[in-house]
Amino acid sequence: MKAMVLCSGGVDSSTCLAMAVEKFGCEQVIALSIFYGQKHDREIEASRKIASYYQVEQLFLDLEKIFQYSDCSLLAHSNRNIPRESYAEQLNRTNGRPVSTYVPFRNGLFLSCAASIALSKGCSVIYYGAHSDDAAGNAYPDCSDAFKEAMGQAIFLGSGNQLTLEAPFVSWTKAEVVKLGLKLGVPYEFTWSCYEGQDRPCGKCGTCIDRARAFALNGVEDPANTGGDCGSSLLRSN
Repeated sequence: MKAMVLCSGGVDSSTCLAMAVEKFGCEQVIALSIFYGQKHDREIEASRKIASYYQVEQLFLDLEKIFQYSDCSLLAHSNRNIPRESYAEQLNRTNGRPVSTYVPFRNGLFLSCAASIALSKGCSVIYYGAHSDDAAGNAYPDCSDAFKEAMGQAIFLGSGNQLTLEAPFVSWTKAEVVKLGLKLGVPYEFTWSCYEGQDRPCGKCGTCIDRARAFALNGVEDPANTGGDCGSSLLRSN
């Protein structure tokens, strides 16, 4: 049995990849990393490090042109600033709509593309790292359980019952994801979450705030901010 994992190079997808490798073995796992026109390539660089660490096959896909009509603040062609505040603060102004860093139907497109490639590569399951914190308040509706169920059914039916969709963290908080990842020894020092593409994470955008909180709730300093001192290599030696 082979698995495909959507691998962005962030905390959640890297934890998903670790789960898949533990379950199926690295020879039976494929990481799919997608460029969509984001303002930096730090995510792609991180995904390369993660895939190399787990010794899995990695595929790349460029979907930049599909999002050329969007003014999402994450995209390179947008003049909008990335908000430097929590998602909760942003949602106070959206009237139930997604936040400005929501790329329109991104996960739907990613999963559809992944399904086609997964079938061609002989995979029978796709993993993606959606979790409940991102879905809360409709910030990222394509991370919700309802979306996962709908896409899962579409992929299963559309593949002739050959392919299933797994989102193991869809009802978890990010802190719970990190807790599992720490147990699995995920090399979080290699991951990148910040929406900015600077040398260091900004610490102020929504995803930086969520990431910091997830590690704090686990009583561990984020290894990405410590040069790996609290990272997976140390944890695996305990």
